[in-house]
Amino acid sequence: QVQLVESGGGLVQPGGSLRLSCAASGSAIRLYAMGWYRQAPGKQRELVAAITSGGSTDYADFVKGRFTISRDNAKNTVYLQMNSLKPEDTAVYYCNARRIIPTGDYWGQGTQVTVSS
Repeated sequence: QVQLVESGGGLVQPGGSLRLSCAASGSAIRLYAMGWYRQAPGKQRELVAAITSGGSTDYADFVKGRFTISRDNAKNTVYLQMNSLKPEDTAVYYCNARRIIPTGDYWGQGTQVTVSS
């Protein structure tokens, strides 16, 4: 079992920055692929960024060049640095930990990000 707790969300003006954190407990995240997803009102949850256990990263086209995912296995924490935020980035952001063998798929409770002037 993995427990995930997101933090760092809030209200920010367009063009601003936020750093989200996802603190894990119960298991070492180095064993997991980690991801950040988001869900805006009335929309489906979508992948924002992912990082493998080996450190390879992948980003949705709509955040490339603006967001950076990273992991600190020693702190058992994953981060999402978000720069040049836009109103359309407003959503609840969720952290995910996924493993194939053995199977595991865990979600945090989410943190609200609101981009507005």
